[in-house]
Amino acid sequence: MSLDPCPTTPLHELHHDHDAHATSLPTPNSEALAVERELDMDSLAVACIVAQKPVSVTLDGPTICALTLLLVCLVHCVETPLAECLIVSVPLLLLIHNDYNNFLGLGPGGTPPTFQGYARIAWLRLWALRDPFTPPDPDPTPGRLPTRGRLLVGTNSAPSRTSSVHGSSSGSGSSGGGGSSNNNTNVDALPYRPGPRPVVAGIAPQRQLDQHGAKPQYRALRRTLEHLAARRPGRFGTARSCLEKHGLGLFARHPVNVTCNGEVCHVHDSDHSLHMTLHPDDIAEVLRKGWGQRHPLARKGWFGAMPVPEEFLMVYAPRDDQELQIVCRIIEAAIWYVTAESEQIEVLYRSRTPSIASSK
Repeated sequence: MSLDPCPTTPLHELHHDHDAHATSLPTPNSEALAVERELDMDSLAVACIVAQKPVSVTLDGPTICALTLLLVCLVHCVETPLAECLIVSVPLLLLIHNDYNNFLGLGPGGTPPTFQGYARIAWLRLWALRDPFTPPDPDPTPGRLPTRGRLLVGTNSAPSRTSSVHGSSSGSGSSGGGGSSNNNTNVDALPYRPGPRPVVAGIAPQRQLDQHGAKPQYRALRRTLEHLAARRPGRFGTARSCLEKHGLGLFARHPVNVTCNGEVCHVHDSDHSLHMTLHPDDIAEVLRKGWGQRHPLARKGWFGAMPVPEEFLMVYAPRDDQELQIVCRIIEAAIWYVTAESEQIEVLYRSRTPSIASSK
């Protein structure tokens, strides 16, 4: 996630600006090549994810004696205030050095891997959410669309901002208009994620420290997003993430709730987790079922706007095909929130045979 202000470049300019960080829309023949090209960096990216190391100091006998003599000399030979400052500064510098190395150990992200970038993250950490598992309050703005989430059973018939401007298509996507309902009304409830939550660290970048997603599911997820953009070029496009500056992002061409050029979601090359924006109703469901957690900066700022909206959250990396299906359902909910229109995602595994993510 980048801490810089989000650009306002329209998506059609983003995809055709070869001097920027965007890529062109994929074609069916270029999808596999694009995936394989970026997967060359996959092993290197995963190697960047290391456990966050605690501060530890190992001292042998001679070192303990030397430090004891040094402290005695400081107390007797140096003025007391200066000696106190020197004694206090040593563990403080060790803490900062360890924290900086942990920041670098999270790998590439939207924040420059410099001490200046680390200092900014350390400052923002003071204003971070203390509880990332409590959903945000609903937006009180009257008439804001969509009016409700998509993941709760029986709520997927909510009207969108338009009638069927793109035309309805069985198994692909549709826009609900007026009081009409679509074929997603009877979807199954979001299941609980098996096992404990992964350990998550960092702000920008924010990454999983364990339970990294499997490579086959990561590749399938990339293929799925690129196939969706190629299949629905009037609604979606793919490019490098506008928020993260790394990894593949899915963009909406006609967003209602705009987040950095209409970005719907992006997937991280390192731990294979995702970031996206969801309706508060859907955030509550994702948090309750254990599929993700809110971003530390997804809150109202006390002295100004935060770098990300309140509805921004991390979705944990899929570990198998079943979890990939669930993650794609959550991406459908992100599309619903960003565009106020429903879309069904065809999950592409190793074969080219599509499978609808939403259960009917």
